[in-house]
Amino acid sequence: MLDAPAKSGGVSPLFSVIIPLEYHRGQWEQSWLGWTAQTADQSLYEIILVVPPDFTAREELKVLAGDRARLEFTESEHDIGLCAFGATRARGSYLFFTESHCWPEPDVIELCIRAINDHPDWAGFSCRSVPICHNRLSVAEAAMYQADIEFGMKQHPWRKVLDQCFVTRRDVYEECGGLREELGHFAEWVLAAGYFARGYAIGYLEEARFHHYYIGRLGELKKFTLDFVEGEIRYLSEERRDPGSELLEIPIEWSERDKFDASLARNALTALVRYSLSGRGWKQPDEKLRAFRRWAAPALLGDHRARIAARLGVVHARAILAALTMVGSSEAIARWLKRYIAALIRLQRLDCIRRVRRQARPAAKVRGGGVLAQLGFHCMESSAGHTFCWSEPQAAVRIKGVPGRNIVRIRSPALRAPLEKIGAYFYLDGARVDPAAIVIGRDSYTLSLYLPPSGIATLAWACPVLRGVGDSRCLGLSIVAIDVGQDARETEDAPPFTERE
Repeated sequence: MLDAPAKSGGVSPLFSVIIPLEYHRGQWEQSWLGWTAQTADQSLYEIILVVPPDFTAREELKVLAGDRARLEFTESEHDIGLCAFGATRARGSYLFFTESHCWPEPDVIELCIRAINDHPDWAGFSCRSVPICHNRLSVAEAAMYQADIEFGMKQHPWRKVLDQCFVTRRDVYEECGGLREELGHFAEWVLAAGYFARGYAIGYLEEARFHHYYIGRLGELKKFTLDFVEGEIRYLSEERRDPGSELLEIPIEWSERDKFDASLARNALTALVRYSLSGRGWKQPDEKLRAFRRWAAPALLGDHRARIAARLGVVHARAILAALTMVGSSEAIARWLKRYIAALIRLQRLDCIRRVRRQARPAAKVRGGGVLAQLGFHCMESSAGHTFCWSEPQAAVRIKGVPGRNIVRIRSPALRAPLEKIGAYFYLDGARVDPAAIVIGRDSYTLSLYLPPSGIATLAWACPVLRGVGDSRCLGLSIVAIDVGQDARETEDAPPFTERE
């Protein structure tokens, strides 16, 4: 059994309770009273109040805390950042993360000590969140989030980190990378996935109860979802391969982000037009018209059409929700709140992806070495001993190499016909690549290309349509990998690209 440490100043406490004072919603005094009313011996835990720069009640806080808590001041303005900072100042073997608009019942520390003794296999555990509501919208908000919490705690295999009330061994927390401020509240999911991937179990201590105050304001809901989405898209744009990264679900807005890349679409459209003008292409005019329509919309509109539709969805849902909060039933409010949040998340994802695309992060490889983005590819599949994806009859990739001469090798197994008989044409930034600069091998195209001073260009291609038996897709080239290097030998041992979508 774990015993209370001696009250000597040289003995570290068992728990370090970390309370960030951002987003306190006027409840920080209630939170403090909950911690000072614990039935466990106070020598078992230290309280660390992490104070952001905009906290206005500093003098009241100092008087209230006295010598019963440590005040840590930081320039961070996000509660995840405050938690992370507090963890660096903690002395306890266990970190106890909570929020300043939450307060524990008096027996929480005692129950946590018992759980540590009863479940030595737990590297951490979350406690039970009990909603506190004060208006009709907060009731619907609590019901929505509580359903998600219950699912995570009781059914989901790993999404069990709840920052309202999360206890963890400090050494495991540090090994798994801790909470990353720049990811906002998405950091909870990343941390939970990291625990699971490394084989650490997170439990659910349902009998340890925390009261969570739901504010019930649409503006605050919008702010919270944006915080989560910004962290999600930032994490995905980093293309990290940390343990647990493969567990995180890829939202459809991210997996289809290049469908809205107007520059790539214009290059695919140019390839279609130039290929058709050369006398190649479809024998049926209606197929050519469908292909033109396929590329014209994204080439002209980019992501504008999708973002406008998403914004209209948000406006529509919010207007109905606002009316329902005054005259509607509880069931209708709950239903339209979910619709509003879903519409809001889609819009925020599209907006965040647009900002990421403008940053042109060179580390965001999509397919193979030196490939930044792509458009016109079907999903991964396996056949004849190859793992590959079909391109559409027109496709485009944004590549990055060195200024000047580069070798681009497109690994393409001859699944539809010998490559020299397919008749594929290649285009670099809209200009056809000289056939003399292309070496067609048994299972690859090797192109000698000159890239501009930026080292970034768009490579597109067009080829005849292939329709598989029982397959409604328009197929082009089978692609295993696309690699960019200064010499063909550099790409021989490059691994094939992987499909995360």
